[in-house]
Amino acid sequence: MTLRKVVSVVGAGNVGEHVALLTALKGLADVRLFEIPRKDGDKVFEPVKGKALDIKQMLSAMDTDCKVDGFTVSPEGEGYEPLVNSDVVVITAGFPRKPGMSREDLLEANIKIISTIVSKVKEFAPNSVLLVVTNPVDIMTYVAYKLSGFPANRVVGMAGVLDSARFRTFVAQELGVSPKDVHAYVIGGHGDEMVPLISISNVGGIPLKDLLPKEKLNEIIHRTRFGGGEIVNLMGTSAYHAPAASVVDMIEALIKGTRRILPCSVYLDGDAGEYYGVKGFCVGVPVKLGSNGVEEIIKVPMIEEERKMWERSVESVRKTVEVAEVMIGEKSSR
Repeated sequence: MTLRKVVSVVGAGNVGEHVALLTALKGLADVRLFEIPRKDGDKVFEPVKGKALDIKQMLSAMDTDCKVDGFTVSPEGEGYEPLVNSDVVVITAGFPRKPGMSREDLLEANIKIISTIVSKVKEFAPNSVLLVVTNPVDIMTYVAYKLSGFPANRVVGMAGVLDSARFRTFVAQELGVSPKDVHAYVIGGHGDEMVPLISISNVGGIPLKDLLPKEKLNEIIHRTRFGGGEIVNLMGTSAYHAPAASVVDMIEALIKGTRRILPCSVYLDGDAGEYYGVKGFCVGVPVKLGSNGVEEIIKVPMIEEERKMWERSVESVRKTVEVAEVMIGEKSSR
């Protein structure tokens, strides 16, 4: 009997529970959810176990066969033994953005969380692929790569898939077409200086720049860059439906080995790093994602205007990486 693959999701908040739900609904893998307990007065709740049970019952109601389990862990790292034999470990745990917060505001607190989780992944699931979602994602992916000691192909961050989905949504709305026919990449840091690649974007094979005037394209680019903040201002917390679906798109490529070309935050160095002007940190570029993780980094062509935007985006990530490196050093020296 062939055993089903295992996807572990650390962090059962809005994004994590929706990742678990969609992964199970698509029958991609058995799912293990991990989350800390919640205390209300003298009462201690274990919401992760309740969410897993609720999903299991939903799957039964929909005649879907998939195993979903929830595990309560401590902030100090106790209770992670069920990570064993995980094929993919998704890290969504961390503090969410609140109105007025930048992604960089989350840096120090979320580095501490990532450090604890990664140490447990190393201990119990050393052969897994790490899929990082926690913001600021380019920095957290870099931190996970450095602290895990995993090869670069087995550490990826989810950013460009979501940014590209937002971009495609706005283009499709403007043109009155299906987003399935909008082909576009958004690369760079997952922040306000991300880079939509207009020069290679098309709708049904027709170049996007031939379908929309530059002023309208600039409006769409601006809305894409601040798409996360728009939802934060409307809901009071970060988005979760689209981010979870974007994560599951990556999970499917990893589990099924489909070799999808997806924009992901990955560690750049060597030949690819030279092409992109990045040496030794993580930023979003198109990659071939398959059963071995990142199987190839795609060198996407950019026109001069896009290359300048790319350089600004990279510089923004680089500055935050330098701050994170100091924090990692301080943590490891204690």
